[in-house]
Amino acid sequence: MATDTAPDDSTFAVAPASLSAAAALGGVVKNAPAWAVSLLVHVIVLLSLALIVSQPPQQEKARVIVSGAPETLDAFEDFDASLPDDLPVIDQTTDEVVMTDVVPVDNVQVVSTAEDVDAAPIAVELSDFGTETAAPADMLATVGAIGGTAGGLGGRASAAMRNQLVATGGGSSQSEAAVEAGLKWFIQHQLPDGGWSFNLKECPNCKGQCSEGRDKGVGEDRCGATALALLPFLGRGYTHKEGPYKRQLEAGLTFLAGMTVKGNGKAYDKGGNMYSQGLAGIVLSEGYAMSQDKRLQAPAQLALNYIMQAQDPVGGGWRYAPKQPGDTSAVGWQLMALKSGNMAFLQVNPLTVKKASAFLDSVQSDDGAAYGYIDAKTPGPARNAVGLLCRMYLGWKKNHPAMERGVVNLAKGGPSNDLYHDYYATQVLHHMEGESWVSWNNTMRDMLVSTQAKKGHEAGSWFEGVNGGHGADAAGRLYCTSLSTMILEVYYRHLPIYGQQSVEEEFKE
Repeated sequence: MATDTAPDDSTFAVAPASLSAAAALGGVVKNAPAWAVSLLVHVIVLLSLALIVSQPPQQEKARVIVSGAPETLDAFEDFDASLPDDLPVIDQTTDEVVMTDVVPVDNVQVVSTAEDVDAAPIAVELSDFGTETAAPADMLATVGAIGGTAGGLGGRASAAMRNQLVATGGGSSQSEAAVEAGLKWFIQHQLPDGGWSFNLKECPNCKGQCSEGRDKGVGEDRCGATALALLPFLGRGYTHKEGPYKRQLEAGLTFLAGMTVKGNGKAYDKGGNMYSQGLAGIVLSEGYAMSQDKRLQAPAQLALNYIMQAQDPVGGGWRYAPKQPGDTSAVGWQLMALKSGNMAFLQVNPLTVKKASAFLDSVQSDDGAAYGYIDAKTPGPARNAVGLLCRMYLGWKKNHPAMERGVVNLAKGGPSNDLYHDYYATQVLHHMEGESWVSWNNTMRDMLVSTQAKKGHEAGSWFEGVNGGHGADAAGRLYCTSLSTMILEVYYRHLPIYGQQSVEEEFKE
C-alpha cells in the first residue's frame, strides 16, 4: 500500500513568478499543434547535445636542448665518475651496478651551438625510438649499404653469436684470449675520473711502468684517448649494462659524454682535433645503439651535429679543424661516426654524406681503386684502404670494377705491420670475404697474437713489434693496443656488408 510522503520544501519550493511562467508555457505547449511541439523538442535536444563537449587532449610541448641545458643531462653531468686507484676485473655474475636516474629525452629538438663553427643549420627532431628495432639499412634516409642485423652490430649481441662468428670467420682461441687480455690492460690504465690518457704516467696504477712510445712534445687529448680505449669494449659487445666491466664503462661513457655536453657538441679539448671528434661520435652512437640508454641519446646527437657543421662547405671533407679542407684519413673517422649514428637511429643529414662522397671523388685515382690524402696525386696503401671502406658504406657493390681492383691491390700487399693501414684493410677484406680474406686473416691474426706483450705491467698491450703508423707518434701504446684489439674483433665487430644478411641498398643522392 502506497504511503504519501510530504515533499521537502527546501528541495521543491518554486517562486510564484516561476509558477506563473511555467503555467503560461504549459498553456502554449498544450494549444500548439503537434508538429510545432515535435520541432521544439528536437531543437532543445540538439542544443543540449551541442553543449556536451569533451575536454580536448593536452598536447605535450616539445622540449628543446640548447647549450647549457642541464635539466635533461644531469645524469651525466653530476654522476660521480671517480674510481679507486685499483680497478679489479669484475665478475659480471656478481657485480651490482647502481645506475643513476635515467632521464628520458622524448620528442626533443637538439640544437648545437658549437663555439668555433656556425650555428646548426637545422634543428634535429628526435622521436622516442628507444624500443624500436632498427632496420638493417637506413643510413641517411637509406644512405648506404649497412649489412647485417641491426646495421652490422648483431655479431656482438651475445657470447654464443661471437663464438660462432669467430669459428666461421677465421678467429681462434688464442685471438680471443688476446682480446680479453687487451681489455684488462685498458681497465688497469683507466684514470680515477673515468677517462684515459695517452700519457701513461698519469695513470695511478701505471705511473710509467709501461713505455709510452709517443712524442712527449705532443699535447694531451683526453677525448681521443678515452674514445680509443672504449671502442674495443663496444666491439666486444660489452657496455655499461652488459659484460664484466659495467662499472668502469659507466664511468668512461660518463666522462666522454660530459665532455661532449660541456662543449655543446664539441667533444675534444686541448690537444684534440676532428679526429678525436669522429672517434667520440662512434663511441657515443654505438654505446647508445647497444644499450638504448636514453642518457646517451642527446650527447651522441650533439657530437654528430658538430661533425656535420664542421664539414668543409666547399670540398665536403674534414681535417683537423672545423671547415678546413679535408683529408682522407679524417674523412674516414667522420663517416664511420655518421654511419654509427645512423645505426642508432640518430639524425644524419643526407646532404652531409653526399658532400663526403664528392670529396672522395676528388681524391680518387684509377676510377676509385686508389685514394690520395688531400688530392689524387698521393695514393698510398693506408689511404686506399680508408677510401675503399668508405665506398663500401656509401653503397658500392661487391662487383664494382674499382672496388675489385682496389681489394686485389690491398690483398697483394698483405698486412704491413702498419696498424693504421691494417685496421682499415682488415675490415675491407673481411667484408669482401673469399680466399683473399682467408690468406690476409691468417697472417694478420697470428702476427698480432705473437707480438702482444705477455709480461709485467705491459701484459695485454701492443707496441714493440708493431708499427702504429699514422698517429702512433702522438698516441703511443694506448693507440696501438686499441687498433690491435679491434682488428682481432673483426669477426663480430661488424658483420660482412656483402654477406647473406646484408641489405643491398644504396645511398640516395
